[in-house]
Amino acid sequence: LLLSLLLLGRPGLGAPGQGAGTWSRFARLPYPQDQLFLHDTFPDGFLWGAGSAAYQTEGGWRQGGKGASVWDTFAHRPATPPGAAPPGPVGGDVASDSYNNLFRDVEGLRRLGVSHYRFSLSWARLLPNGTAPPNPAGLAHYGRLLARLRELGVEPVVTLYHWDLPQALQDAFGGWASPVLPQLFRDYAELCFRHFGGQVRYWLTMDNPYVVAWHGYGTGRLPPGVRGGPRLGYLAAHHLLQAHAKVWHLYNDHFRPAQRGKVSIALSSHWIKPQHMTEKNIKECQKSLDFVLGWFAKPIFIDGDYPESMRSNLSSLLPEFSEAEKKYIKGTADFFALSFGATLSFQLLDSHMKFQQLESISLRQLLYWINSEYNNPQIFIVENSWFVSGTTKRDDAKYIYYLKKFIMETLKAIRYDGVNVFGYTVWSLLDGFEWHRGYRIRRGLFYVDFQSHDKKLMPKSSVLFYEKVIEKNGFPPLPENQPIEGIFPCGFAWGIVDNYIQVDTTPAQFLDSSVYVWDVHQTKQLIKVDGVYASKRKRHCVDFAAIRLQVSLLQEMHVTHFHFSLKWSLILPLGNLSLINHTLVHYYQCFASELLRVNITPVVALWQPMIENQELPVSLAKYGAWENTETVQAFVEYARFCFTSLGDHVKFWITMNEPSVKNLTYTAGHNLLKAHAKVWHLYDKEFRRSQKGKISIALQADWVEPACPFSRNDQEVADRILEFDIGWLAEPIFGNGDYPEVMRAWLHRINSVDLYNFHLPYFSEDEKKLIQGSFDFFALSHYTTTLVGSEKEDAVKYDHYLEVQMINDITWLHSPSRAAVVPWGLRKLLKWVKSKYGDVPVYVMANGIDDDQNMVHDKLRVYYIQNYINEALKAYTLDNINLQGYFVYSFNDKTAPKYGLYSYVANQYEPKPSLKHYREIIDNNGFPGPETPELLCPEEVASCPECHFFRARKSLLAFISFIFVAFIVTIFFITYYSKRVKRRYK
Repeated sequence: LLLSLLLLGRPGLGAPGQGAGTWSRFARLPYPQDQLFLHDTFPDGFLWGAGSAAYQTEGGWRQGGKGASVWDTFAHRPATPPGAAPPGPVGGDVASDSYNNLFRDVEGLRRLGVSHYRFSLSWARLLPNGTAPPNPAGLAHYGRLLARLRELGVEPVVTLYHWDLPQALQDAFGGWASPVLPQLFRDYAELCFRHFGGQVRYWLTMDNPYVVAWHGYGTGRLPPGVRGGPRLGYLAAHHLLQAHAKVWHLYNDHFRPAQRGKVSIALSSHWIKPQHMTEKNIKECQKSLDFVLGWFAKPIFIDGDYPESMRSNLSSLLPEFSEAEKKYIKGTADFFALSFGATLSFQLLDSHMKFQQLESISLRQLLYWINSEYNNPQIFIVENSWFVSGTTKRDDAKYIYYLKKFIMETLKAIRYDGVNVFGYTVWSLLDGFEWHRGYRIRRGLFYVDFQSHDKKLMPKSSVLFYEKVIEKNGFPPLPENQPIEGIFPCGFAWGIVDNYIQVDTTPAQFLDSSVYVWDVHQTKQLIKVDGVYASKRKRHCVDFAAIRLQVSLLQEMHVTHFHFSLKWSLILPLGNLSLINHTLVHYYQCFASELLRVNITPVVALWQPMIENQELPVSLAKYGAWENTETVQAFVEYARFCFTSLGDHVKFWITMNEPSVKNLTYTAGHNLLKAHAKVWHLYDKEFRRSQKGKISIALQADWVEPACPFSRNDQEVADRILEFDIGWLAEPIFGNGDYPEVMRAWLHRINSVDLYNFHLPYFSEDEKKLIQGSFDFFALSHYTTTLVGSEKEDAVKYDHYLEVQMINDITWLHSPSRAAVVPWGLRKLLKWVKSKYGDVPVYVMANGIDDDQNMVHDKLRVYYIQNYINEALKAYTLDNINLQGYFVYSFNDKTAPKYGLYSYVANQYEPKPSLKHYREIIDNNGFPGPETPELLCPEEVASCPECHFFRARKSLLAFISFIFVAFIVTIFFITYYSKRVKRRYK
């Protein structure tokens, strides 16, 4: 992967417009390797921190002589914007009450182990009227904070202005719309440098000037709420840039020599991707970034002037800098301070500035773009995170996975792309007032109960996550994440799955007994002679062309087993033996015998639910399906018929394949379990001795992982889902003969508390004995892993019945259908099965992923098969799981679209690269390495019924062979002596 990235190139010296190469570069990165999680660490000395803003967290709006800010005024207006002030606290009046809990906040920093803390000074607290004289109480407050940070060894990163302009300056001058503000801001900055500069190495002049200018003075969405349109918005931005430059020069000329600090500006940006990878769309993406980030970054980091795309599109709307101003603004940043996340992305970004392209949240690509566009600056991420619902308390799983994604993308930008990022800041340290969204969302690492009096900080799960990241300086490789070398045991079943085999019973031409005459003179066609028939010959399995094709395709895979399901609804259309489809039964017999002929073991399921009538005979589906106890007996009779008709060819039976618990009622599940058990006992008593086969049930078993690994609540939810999804049918068979106690307890709880009426039936003692132990092996189908949490975050993905929130780890690989690719989930599942049900023989009967008919995405299946099988090998080798077989899902795209190892296009089967990869693993019996001992397996003789014909007639065959040899020898001597006689006469 690193070689591929080097070949694609890392950014050289940047220049305006060079960032446009970002989209094409990332489109060419190797898939799926580039999207895999990167287990690595950050450079030594990397800065880890957390941040907050004064108005969001301080509160104390009337305490200590503080003056009013534009946000105070805005939040107290009678008609507040939607979401600005929900019921409860008003704006930032109290917020997290950090003003009165300074040491509480710092204790949170100590627990995290951060290297820096970003916070903002309240201009209105230090200068209540916006100008001198200063407020001693305000100076003392921030002095105490800086002193405490120094005691802990935490580096302060101080923002002079984070949106809370003193209201007095807005009233007197019109705020940032006035050319007077830059000088007033310089005066305020000088006060801060003089009082605090000796303790601060990193200064940020202001935060996110795009939001201040565009939404404060253009749209009026945010304070001071001036709806001045684009012209006033661009003018305010002009003054903000001038103000920033004045402060930088002030520090550079008067304070840097003594204080040795650095000054920059926190610029916020979104990320944008093209609708289509065309030159035109890429130019529009470039323009979008110019209009938001480049608006401020290009003047500061390149040449003192606005981006050319803005100049050419905005004409007279955009103010102009004089040449002297350009020189003055250019270079006024000692590092690139970047803010990226939930403040701007998908929220405060003006829709017109997307230029009809698609907003995205790729931090890595943004970092690469900045690197390319602005001459490889040192980048300090001073704000980054996402958010959770305002109702979420301490298990903030969604927040964790976004944080994980952003940190991992930063690491990739450093390690893969050569971007110079030296620090990262989570936003925010604690919950606070979230601007235009008020208290409806939370972004803090620490939970704050805004209704409480003392406002205690309570660590969320994200604190535990971020602590570990800081402690380990990233995501160092773990032994369990590394692939292992080794092989599976002799006789390991390597299989492939097809839901239902392709059935084509069209008779071959050789079975037609009619007589034809060839009209060679006129029509040149065969003409059937009426009333004349030849003698009929016996049908043979080779007459079915569809069987020959499918078997030859299976041979190409080198599999030892083939798993498919019978169609109950077609074999017994009426659900009983009164009508039997003998042609189909013969077809199945032929298919199984042809598999055996080429040493492939058929693995046959009696029933697999499908959408239409659950694949039951119509008469059964119409009258309650599995809700009806008559279906149980019908299934037993159907099974008896199948064992009788196919048992000589089939030695590996599945009673029911992947019964879907999502679509089962408790009554249906009850009857289904009894049906399975009766069929198992039927085989055990009447067929096992003569047919010498084995039989069990195959359950779908996806792994369920607690979304917050540190949360007891989430672990309880995961355990509950595993019991409802797997234990419901597994516990009666493989466990104690009854349903899991977790199920009964949960249903009792919700029936009594929430007035549900879910009845889980009871088995009699005889039924428990019947069901318990009705297995020869544990067969499971496993496709993916799901994260579950206890906190309700997204109503669409929340299950009220089981009180579980489905969560997505956005750092995982996903298929086109959004199935997560989580190989380690299989190993965890196999360990869980062993811990629950003992050392039972286990077969992974189906494991696969979908694609989108594009060969590029078959690379995902190659990765999937490689890594899932390797995790299975770990389970066998390291965990001593009694694993006896592994089957890939699925055979071909015709019967399972998008899942097949063979594509099916224009009536042709074509092997995908993943088939060849799977075949190589089969041929190696796993992943042998140089140190892997050679495994000598005895030659296996296939169970071939037809072979019995030859074994029983050895003597006859020997006699025929003797006669044939004698005949050849006689012919040889006759020919030889004939030639000698001819030569003698001559």
